[in-house]
Parts: sequence; C-alpha cells; structure tokens
Amino acid sequence: MNVKKILTVAFGLICVLGLAYYTYNILNEDKNSSSELIDFAIKDTAMVTKIRITDPFQESFEIQKKYGVWQDKNGGCVTQEYAYNILNVAKNIEFKGYLSKNSHQNFTNKMASSHTKVEFYVNKEWSKTWYIGPSAPDHYGQIMLLDSKQSGKSAEPVMMKIKGLNGIIEPNFFADSRKWVCTNIFKVPLEEITSVTVINHEDSTRSFKVKSIANGFEVLQHGVALPYVDTANIYRYLHNYKKIHYDIANYILSESECDSVRNSKPFAEIILKENTGKKTQLKLHRIKVEEAQSNEFGELVNMDMNKFWCVLPSGIIVKCQYHVFNPLLFGHIYFSAMVPKPIAR
Repeated sequence: MNVKKILTVAFGLICVLGLAYYTYNILNEDKNSSSELIDFAIKDTAMVTKIRITDPFQESFEIQKKYGVWQDKNGGCVTQEYAYNILNVAKNIEFKGYLSKNSHQNFTNKMASSHTKVEFYVNKEWSKTWYIGPSAPDHYGQIMLLDSKQSGKSAEPVMMKIKGLNGIIEPNFFADSRKWVCTNIFKVPLEEITSVTVINHEDSTRSFKVKSIANGFEVLQHGVALPYVDTANIYRYLHNYKKIHYDIANYILSESECDSVRNSKPFAEIILKENTGKKTQLKLHRIKVEEAQSNEFGELVNMDMNKFWCVLPSGIIVKCQYHVFNPLLFGHIYFSAMVPKPIAR
C-alpha cells in the first residue's frame, strides 16, 4: 500500500471518528437540555421549608414550615390542606410534552406578560422556581418554565401535568391571603373555658352567661343564677366552642362599608374568656337583602336568613352561617329555666 492510500484511509477514519464524536455530543447536549427543561418535581417534599407564590398581579404570599406546621411569614395560622396540595403537586408533577417550535415565541410572550411564580425552598435554601403559564392546548396540563439551582433557567417552556390527573395545575397556587388564613374562630376545649357571655340585643330574654365556679359551671340570666340547669346540658353547650369556623372571607364590602358595619349595632355578641386570660369577643351583624326572606316565624324580613357578618377581635369582617352559630346563640335550647319572651296580647 503506497503512502497516498495510507493517508486517504487515515483521513477517512479521522472523519468517521470526528462525526461520531460530534453526533455523541449533540445527542448528549439535547439530553441534558431536555432534562433541564422538565425536571420540575421535588422528590422529597418533606424537606421543603418555604414556598412563596406570586400571582400575575404581583401579589405575593409566603408560607413557612415550623416544627412540622405551615404558617404564614408572620407566624399566623394557614389552612394546612392547601400547603399539602401544593406539596402533592410538587411531588407528582411530570412531563407531558414539548411545544412545537413555531409556538415557542407565542407562549414565551404570553408567559412574559402573565404567569404565576412559585418558589420552593428546601432546607431553607432556594431550590426551584416554577413559572406557570396558560393551560395546555387540550386543557389537560399546563405550560410551564423552570428555573433551578442545579440546572439554571430553561430557555423555553414545556407542557407539564400532574401524574394520574387530567386538568390544569395553576388553581392549586394562589396568593390571596384571605383564602389561606385559617377559618377557625373558636377552638377551645371545655376545660379551658372560664366563661361565655351571649348578649342578644334584639331579645334580652335570650341573653345569658355560663360561668366556671368551684364545683363546675353555673348559668346566669340578667345576673341571676338559674335555679336548675342540667349539668350534662352545660357540657353539651360548651363543647360547641371546640370547633367553630366562619364560612368565607369578605370579598364584597369595601373598606368604607366595613367601617359602616363596625360602627352599627350588632344583633348579638359572644364573649368567651379562657383560663389563660385570653378574651375573644365577636360582634354579629345582619346582612340586608333586597328581596325579602322568611324568618324562623314565617315572617318576611329584608335580611339574609342563612348568613351574617361577624366582626372578629382583629376588626376583620367575615361571613358566617346561622346554622353554625345557632347552637351558641340559642341558650334556651339547653337551659329550659331561661325566662321566655313575654307573648304580646
């Protein structure tokens, strides 16, 4: 074999090896790029210590885990189920598919103008940020973009979904503090109650007080102890304060309207004192309606017969349901010795 042939064969081998190396690198670059784009999941959600959500209107809400319990950044109570929903999504999110190349710019522009941002912190350090955009074209998933501590920020969005579920992801993430805050008003065991005072401003005969004494409890009306009260009924009544929640936050009244409610006379008040010295006072206000409704006596009245406004000790106004609070307000159901309202003649 002459020198010319040897050089030709060697050159051919070099070209083949070079092409193989180039192809290998391209494939691996594509593989690495794909893994960076779709690695949204957090494998061990138990290690997540903080989550910050920023909605498309730039309103933010942050929750932190302390001693195994989720709280807001100021240590306030938040609904635990919402935090668990987010962690479930973080663990079960999976890749749905790539977007077509010709749609990348369109969806990138959409996400730039409107997206929900979710920041995850693991062991108190930032780990990943999700940018949640519009729903997937078939509405069985969400178009998202990832920024992670390990891989950096993706250049292009992809389609993601929750394992085993068909639907969009974004509704699990909201920054409205009114939705996050705990709805419980009373969560007081019987043995921690010092007294409960119910003041009915519309019917004084339905005002009463349950007070702790040396050997149990007594019930007073107009400052005078009732002659006989079944002890079991006192316990039944006080057990109601172990779990009382409001129905929904105020999404209707403006601040001036809230001030008007606060300055008006309530139809009833509830004052609970605990052994620790804590005092909780609620002021209950009727909700006026345009179309008359039937009250408990069948009379037509211009008020909502299902819900009322409640002014919490903080001054915040929430909406409550009568059927939840009636066991607290209707002492005469438990204490038969209460003086009934005189019948008009």
